[in-house]
Amino acid sequence: MTDQPWMGDATSLVEAFRAGERSPVEELDATLAAIDASGLNCVSFTDPERARAAAGRADVSKPFGGVPFGIKELSNYEGWPSTEASLVFRDRLAGFTETQLLRAQNDGGLVPFGLTTASEFGGLNVSVTKLNGVTHNPWQHGRTAGGSSGGSAAAVAGGLCTLASGGDGGGSIRIPAGFCGLPGMKGTAGRIPRGPHTSIHPMTVVTGVMARSIRDIARYYDVTCGYDPRDPYSLPRHDRWEAELGTFRDRLRGRRMAIVVDLGTAEVLPEVAEVVQQAAEQLAADAGLELVELDFTAPKLGFDWAMGNLASLRAELADHWPDCAEDLTKEMAFGMQLGEGEYDMEMAARAEAARTAANETLADAFESVDFLVSATNPDVAFPAEVGANTRVGDRKVGLENNGALTIPYNIYGNPSLSIPIQTVNDLPVGMQVATRHHEDALLLELGNIVESERPWALTAPLAPC
Repeated sequence: MTDQPWMGDATSLVEAFRAGERSPVEELDATLAAIDASGLNCVSFTDPERARAAAGRADVSKPFGGVPFGIKELSNYEGWPSTEASLVFRDRLAGFTETQLLRAQNDGGLVPFGLTTASEFGGLNVSVTKLNGVTHNPWQHGRTAGGSSGGSAAAVAGGLCTLASGGDGGGSIRIPAGFCGLPGMKGTAGRIPRGPHTSIHPMTVVTGVMARSIRDIARYYDVTCGYDPRDPYSLPRHDRWEAELGTFRDRLRGRRMAIVVDLGTAEVLPEVAEVVQQAAEQLAADAGLELVELDFTAPKLGFDWAMGNLASLRAELADHWPDCAEDLTKEMAFGMQLGEGEYDMEMAARAEAARTAANETLADAFESVDFLVSATNPDVAFPAEVGANTRVGDRKVGLENNGALTIPYNIYGNPSLSIPIQTVNDLPVGMQVATRHHEDALLLELGNIVESERPWALTAPLAPC
């Protein structure tokens, strides 16, 4: 009898299933029991009956056969709530299942058990909503798990499940991965399809997974990546992500890496900056990379860009707006009200010109270097209910500063990987490595090197929480 969920990664769990050491039904029951006992508040909905039926017929020969799987509540899974983590849609049900999730379930063999909490409409990089309340960081209760995939990260790092889906439109995989001590990959835009009913604007969102190991991320890519006609920007299939781990070390030697801990814009906690610098230098030595100096400042797209991004939310709210303003998180309501009064064609033109200039800036950088390293988050996990423009002493803490290191790669579309390194004040620190478009495999190789040389804790010290 399995009395607690698996504390290793998903790949080793499948191996245990195949060896007869555990069964998918036992593992699912352990996951559901752990969710019921958890104080993390990271799962907003479970469907035990449907999940047990799937676990009972699981084919453990599949890549993730029988592994319990949390689905980020901003996603659509047919028959389950489709709330967008908002009171506005608390009674809405999904009428379809997203392509990524169908592939994960049908091709990968994963067993969806329920929905993990997220920030409202994915609009904030923290884990507090009016619908669900506070999702806690498994390393320290009362600290943020990050957002918008905060519930998925907390569930995986907190020992409730080994995999949960994620999405990243401004850091929403990497930020919670960094805060919760997990690896977090934002692939090249289009790597995993986003259909059906793909929302194109503003072309910054990618889908992915919250996992405990690099090989789990690579295997998830094997299962879910590849072109789909309902996402016209999805990329051709490549199905050797896991098989190629460990084979690219010769391709890495002699490549150039620049360390710009703050990307020239963020206010980084000095202790975080120090451990990121040390970890980056160690990675360069381990991988045979040449360290070079780079004068780089990530362009800020500013107010104009932020207002334009609200257009898709306006379409989502449709006739609910403005009567639903009281149901929205205050930051989302404020943004909507401001956008309706300020956004016009002139502002749209300025935002597009700024984006073009930003693309040129990063293209110039990657003509000089192969990898650009920074912190993932400027800080360790701060108190869960910290809002925008909060300061501790003379330093910014909170929403605006926190996205400064991740948002640029969503705008440019480049792949970037958050790698767990050390802890500061007993909380995890992530190191972010970015590279050119379509060279995702090189990032996974670098993450694999760090994991091999300096393994991170697969779960928080007190898991299951």
